[in-house]
Amino acid sequence: MQHALVQAGLAPFLAGLAVTLLLFKARLGGLAAAAGFVLTAWLIGEIQLEPLAVKRRLVVLALAAAALGLGIDLAFRPGRMTAYIMGVLFACASLWVFGNALMQRPPLPAFLFGGGIVLFVGWTVAFSATLQGDSVRAGAAGLGLGLGVGGAAFALKAAPFWQFGLALGAASAGFLVMQMLIRRRIDAGLVFCLTAGVLASLVAAAALLNSRLRWIELAILAMVPLAARLPVPALWTVACGAAAAASAYVASRGWPSWLQ
Repeated sequence: MQHALVQAGLAPFLAGLAVTLLLFKARLGGLAAAAGFVLTAWLIGEIQLEPLAVKRRLVVLALAAAALGLGIDLAFRPGRMTAYIMGVLFACASLWVFGNALMQRPPLPAFLFGGGIVLFVGWTVAFSATLQGDSVRAGAAGLGLGLGVGGAAFALKAAPFWQFGLALGAASAGFLVMQMLIRRRIDAGLVFCLTAGVLASLVAAAALLNSRLRWIELAILAMVPLAARLPVPALWTVACGAAAAASAYVASRGWPSWLQ
């Protein structure tokens, strides 16, 4: 269990499978994304509140997103307006996560970075949340976002952010695989979509501020929930996330020799 790829890949995948199987009859299979992320965060020692740095605030807000999504799913059937409200809410909450990091920059760069992060988080969360009624496309969006941001952060050697991203992708893969195994759709709900949108967007923003992730990768990642809505096979969404990871790899290490 000490191997990084086990902690960020195999363990959250199995957690996603197990939670989906055990809870789908209660219409709570969407907890798979949160379960995979929490397991990885626990295995790498990030489930703690002190010191309350960016990565710890990120964990807190991702868990709050899962709890809020679950509460809304149990209370009423959320619609598109709920998704947009969630986008605005978590866009504002992202300033709590990154406020201290932004204040260490000069005023103009801080304003530009802060504004860009707010727009990116709001967009990604809102359009991810609109997928809550389609479990396959929601799962594909979670897989694309997770692998995209996790792969990009891995290319930049940005730990623990790449573990968080890959955990989301692996748990989403477990959610999708279980649907294929039992041959029925399982409710994703707002709990799955909020967890995926909030976690992926915050991880990408953290890699932007703390590593060398560029705005172009964030722009590609922002297209993932939109790609999931296109009238094409849902798993093509993963290609959009892979493009972000490939872009980060090329930016950090150059083109592979066989492409030069």
